[in-house]
Amino acid sequence: MAGIFYFSPALLWAAQMLLAGCHAAARFETLQCEGPASTQEGMCRPEDDFMDPKEVNFQVKGFTFSEPFHLIVSYDWLILQSPAKPIFEGDPLVLRCQAWQNWPLTQVTFYRDGSALGPPGPNKEVSITMAQKADSGHYHCSAVFRSPGPGGPETASPVALTVQELFRAPVLRVTPSAEPQEGKPVTLSCQTKLPLQRSAARLLFSFYKDGRTVRSRGPSSEFQIPAASEAHSGSYWCEAATEDNQVWKQSPKLEIRVQGPSSSAAPTILTPAPQKPDAPETTSTKPPGPLPPLPTPSSKDADSFSPPQGPDPHLYHQMGVLLKQIQDMRVLLGHLVMELRGLSSHLKLETAKGPAKHE
Repeated sequence: MAGIFYFSPALLWAAQMLLAGCHAAARFETLQCEGPASTQEGMCRPEDDFMDPKEVNFQVKGFTFSEPFHLIVSYDWLILQSPAKPIFEGDPLVLRCQAWQNWPLTQVTFYRDGSALGPPGPNKEVSITMAQKADSGHYHCSAVFRSPGPGGPETASPVALTVQELFRAPVLRVTPSAEPQEGKPVTLSCQTKLPLQRSAARLLFSFYKDGRTVRSRGPSSEFQIPAASEAHSGSYWCEAATEDNQVWKQSPKLEIRVQGPSSSAAPTILTPAPQKPDAPETTSTKPPGPLPPLPTPSSKDADSFSPPQGPDPHLYHQMGVLLKQIQDMRVLLGHLVMELRGLSSHLKLETAKGPAKHE
């Protein structure tokens, strides 16, 4: 004979303390419900018995499977209830501070990473209209039971919440290159991807150049330029957004420089055009006369030599320097000759004194 037993919270709390370490206070079990797609029959079984749930649309061998969920059973006075499904950017987030048997609470406070989200109050729920990645963290709540209850403030165990990225910031790609030739077609592609759980959602794309909109939001992730010109050169970026505009992200900027025909041609080597034999000569046909001799400065005015003005002053300057060096060499040779003469006279005198000593 089956019967139904009711236990007071105090008894359950004592049982939890006694069974601590044996994992009897709470158990984590993942259930998978399945059944034939064409009938109402079905059953639930642990996930360990489910062979491969990662099939397209969860359909395997004529069966349709639901998405798995985690069931957590707790015997605490106070628990924090959070969504069982994954939370993405832009989703509404509702947290509920739930008491044992839904007993009335007062001075309810919600916390994230140890910091209170607001002052204590009677509301058992806190909601975030549009979740962001910054909302991720460890949440818990505390409250005071009115009556009945333990009679004092209670605190729920923390729950880890992670707000997942709905899609990454797009990347702008250009085909064939960021330096296309003038007159050639160019395709800009705004690339990003939704997760598998939100593959049914739709993103809208828009394109911008130098702070101006070149294409408003639309379902296509590509922007076509049929024939590029120098006017299309500039800084481009794109934007991806959800249909409700709650989540939108921009790509990094991309510089596009359209190359004109002159920049694509190979450098031309200029060569002189051959002269025609019958072209009239512009110079005189008389034979050239002898060139006038260059003026040679004398030794007296070598130091004050100033080259005459001519078509190449650098050449005259070099000639002046050379003449100055020649004059310096002449002076040195003069001193050397004087030294040699003195040495010769000294040797002759020594030679004459030698025979006189032997007499």
